Amino acid sequence: MPKRFFKKIINFLEFVLAFVVLIAAGSAAVFLMSIKDLPRPEKFGEGLIAQSAKIYDRTGEVLLYEIAGEEKRTLVPLSNIPLFLQQAVLATEDRAFYQHKGVNLKSIVRAILLDLKIQKPAQGASTISQQLIRSYFLTQKKTIKRKTQEIILAMELERRYSKEQILEWYLNLIPFGSNLYGVEAASQAYFNKPIADVSLAQAASLTALIKSPTLLSPWPDPTKLLARKDLVLNNMAEVGYISQEQVKQEKQEKIDFAQKIEPIKAPHFVMMVKDYLEKKYGTGYLATQGLKITTTLDYDLQEKAEKTLSTGVKQIKQWGANNGGLVAMNPKTGEILAMVGSKDYFGTSSPAGCTPGLTCKFDPQVNTTLALRQPGSAFKPFAYAAAFYKGFTPDTLVWDVPTEFNQNCAANTLQEKDKYGQKCYHPQNYTKTFSGQISMRSALAQSRNLPSVKVLYLAGIKDTINLAGQMGISTLKDPVSYGLALVLGGGEVKLLEMTSAYSVFANNGLKTPVNFIREITDDSDNVVESMNAKTIRVLPSDIAQKINDVLSDNAARTPMFGANSALFVPGYDTAAKSGTTQDERDGWTIGYSPNLAVGVWVGNNNNASMTKSAVSVAAPIWKDFMLKVLPGLPQENFIKPQNQPSGKPVLDGASLDSHCILFYVNKNNPLGSGNSQSDLQFHNWEQGVRNWLGI
Repeated sequence: MPKRFFKKIINFLEFVLAFVVLIAAGSAAVFLMSIKDLPRPEKFGEGLIAQSAKIYDRTGEVLLYEIAGEEKRTLVPLSNIPLFLQQAVLATEDRAFYQHKGVNLKSIVRAILLDLKIQKPAQGASTISQQLIRSYFLTQKKTIKRKTQEIILAMELERRYSKEQILEWYLNLIPFGSNLYGVEAASQAYFNKPIADVSLAQAASLTALIKSPTLLSPWPDPTKLLARKDLVLNNMAEVGYISQEQVKQEKQEKIDFAQKIEPIKAPHFVMMVKDYLEKKYGTGYLATQGLKITTTLDYDLQEKAEKTLSTGVKQIKQWGANNGGLVAMNPKTGEILAMVGSKDYFGTSSPAGCTPGLTCKFDPQVNTTLALRQPGSAFKPFAYAAAFYKGFTPDTLVWDVPTEFNQNCAANTLQEKDKYGQKCYHPQNYTKTFSGQISMRSALAQSRNLPSVKVLYLAGIKDTINLAGQMGISTLKDPVSYGLALVLGGGEVKLLEMTSAYSVFANNGLKTPVNFIREITDDSDNVVESMNAKTIRVLPSDIAQKINDVLSDNAARTPMFGANSALFVPGYDTAAKSGTTQDERDGWTIGYSPNLAVGVWVGNNNNASMTKSAVSVAAPIWKDFMLKVLPGLPQENFIKPQNQPSGKPVLDGASLDSHCILFYVNKNNPLGSGNSQSDLQFHNWEQGVRNWLGI
């Protein structure tokens, strides 16, 4: 006889020998104690089964990402697993499951006959209990010791637990290919749906995988798997679980398997959340404890944001912009509703062969909403808010005339360096023109640079940075490091923090921490972490209302941008501010309604210049997104600021005649007495006015 025949006989005798030894020992429990280092079946009931962490959107329904270790698994109760899937498994893997006590000698004999080609395949040789023990505790190597342990543990398992509990563990623990374990993880991976929603044909396909997940994988070719799926359906009919008519019908069902890609939605947002979780809880804890992380993300808004940014960047590429970022927040709760860190997370860096962070104009996986960039004029509202806080008003007039701010340079703005070799500083407006006397309202609405530098000086650089910090800007650490160019975007900030800070204006001076996690629960539904929505007042409500009133004043904006600019959203009460850095390297637009704050940045990862300003490249993307989202939100209007005169005509809009404002007020206490004629800036400011007037 062939050697293979004798080998099968020997395998059969090994099984019988192990079984006989077990019986001779008197009982499974006694024999269990006699074997050194035998695993404990009660580990199944001690919550020691590793489960991956799952990151969801705010509804808790859309799975964004799964953090897993070596085993990607989600435990589900037997009641959530369709009965026909349970029946498919029983018919194919262990038809006598409810009759045996852990080991089925008939199945062992049947396996030998199958190997000798005396009997057709119907079901596996090992019982479900044996497979469970082998999968969780033991190796696949066939030895007498392992087979003996397998039989002992299977019988001990059945002695301790109900059939239903064993079947539930089995369906949650067995491998389905790659690092997928359990029917829930398999269903999500292969069909993009929870196990509770699979069809009979899909259930049969999952059952078919149990025999050999690697060889029968549907990726890239599902032919072998589908053939075994039909066998599973035949098995179910043989046992009587389904009819032959159902078999015929289910065999005809077209099964579409998901693409073999790492499933991730809202990737830049997810990677930010993942980084936070790993730093706080550790990778081992995340990969094993079955945490459910419900985030703040609104996936409907996220999809709109991704599409809007991708389309928008394509449209402005002609002007040298190759990338962008968008973040949307709820001003009242601080929740991040959408975050898009680049035009395409899964794209390819450009140009080809570029060095990430150095020469790439487009670096796909860099989250630009968290990157440091100069904000340009988008920083101006913080300086104006600080000035209003001191007592200046939107009606206060300043001179928009050529002015030198380096006291050691000539007031005529013609000098380039002072006697110490330091650069003179006489900033220009974007239009290269000046307007004479202008209200702070018009200066901010029209984003005029020269008067804004004066406003920053009046507000105070330190006070402005402190206010910006209280509102959420964390990157401007040392006030001494910044000069008057700060108001034109001289300090680096993050789009996320800028949007959060603007949210303070939208929320009438109340600040809520940036939130991206609503709740974290463990596998027993215990709350591990919940959102902090505590608000604190960082800006008087009347100051916030004044900024809102200015940034939403389309009439005041019109002389610079036109009546129908991309900063104007018809039909809605919105405020907006754009910002462009030197040489058009960065384009910003941050705007908001009372219940939605949105920030947009466009540019190039390598800081290359564009050929258009923010109103042309960033604002259209912002406006497009607002028009898509605002109709789905409750319509709210800004609270109008009360018209309360300061009591000083010069602060309430009185003409400055032929003098600069320092002639009339004490810049450190504008509501008090005195003036700033002894201030270091007074001479140049005053001379700038005289030069403008020709006197």
